[in-house]
Amino acid sequence: MAVAGVLPVLLGGDANVYGMARSFYEAYGVHSVAVCKRALPALAHSRLVKAAVENGRLEEDGVFTAVLTALAKAHPDKTCLLVSCADGYTMQLARCREALAPYYRFACPDPATVRSLGTKEGFARVCAEQGLRTPRSVTLAAGAPLPDLPFAGPVIVKPADSPAYWNCHFPGKRKVYLTHSETELERVVQTVRQGGYTADLLLQEYIPGPDTALGVVNAYCARDGSVPWIVQGQVLLQERTPEGIGNYGAILTEPARQDTALLESLANLLRRSGWRGYANFDLKYDRCGEPVLFEMNPRQGRASYFCTAAGANLARPLVEDLVLQDSVTLPVLRPSVWYTAPWGVVRRYCPDRHLLRRAASLRYRGRGRCHLLAPGEGPARRFWFLLRQGAYGRKMRNHS
Repeated sequence: MAVAGVLPVLLGGDANVYGMARSFYEAYGVHSVAVCKRALPALAHSRLVKAAVENGRLEEDGVFTAVLTALAKAHPDKTCLLVSCADGYTMQLARCREALAPYYRFACPDPATVRSLGTKEGFARVCAEQGLRTPRSVTLAAGAPLPDLPFAGPVIVKPADSPAYWNCHFPGKRKVYLTHSETELERVVQTVRQGGYTADLLLQEYIPGPDTALGVVNAYCARDGSVPWIVQGQVLLQERTPEGIGNYGAILTEPARQDTALLESLANLLRRSGWRGYANFDLKYDRCGEPVLFEMNPRQGRASYFCTAAGANLARPLVEDLVLQDSVTLPVLRPSVWYTAPWGVVRRYCPDRHLLRRAASLRYRGRGRCHLLAPGEGPARRFWFLLRQGAYGRKMRNHS
């Protein structure tokens, strides 16, 4: 389908932005621009997306609004479609929505709704109201002593404020931490605090199980409040490096692996909460096969190109809803395997050999999609990609 005159403006500079830009290009043949504090290597030498603006003060609402307004005014012949690709940008877009509405089309709820679902604590409260299970957790405020926990270890430690944590840089930083003793828990809390993170921490019960017990769901909520588009993937491998733990290395997507009861429950949660735009859920099935929801990211997930790889292009619901102002086409899935880790790493570390054989068969039949190298990229991107894959493999070996 051709959509003339659309300019996707993607807020962020990471692999999620590349996946969204690739989705727009594959669906409509359009190139995207990124607006971010700093473009990360995932965008290096790409022909699909360029960092139009890099501004270290973009977190300031006045700068954010001025930069985006100027960009839209520089393209008066385009329908500018604004897409948040990071938690902090979603909240900022919610705050600045009135100022940006004359220049952009975007799907974003109001700030109160973002706080209620897009924060880990708020999400747990909403899930409890909806009868959905989340890990038991305790909030630890800055300077507070470790409390007695109402659950046994091991204990997961994660920041309650992801955007604030993203801005912290210190040795040994991880997305999440797994601690096996009170001494280790105290050491992790101290390390994070000394690294400059002063917001709340979440101490959470650990749900045991291999990487293949993890699941990921992406949804799109239309302007009329409906949730016509929702897709589930099964994780084959988690990253092992300190900075990558919690990110996915490979995902299998098949129509037969869609948990329809879970997806309907999540769609109901989004409808009742008044959500708009993309939402991304991370979950894990416990030993009894019950899904346990970890969080909802207030945007499409970092690995969300797995949906496009499976035939449910990420860009289509947004364009159909906001540009064409039509009903959103229901996703029709085809079996596929998405991966950002080198395939040799997936083959070596995937804990379920049956699922690995299924994924390998799909890849052999042309149903595999490597996230960060789209067809049509130039030699500079391909060279960067080869270097990146080699470094990835070395890091995995060093941390496994």
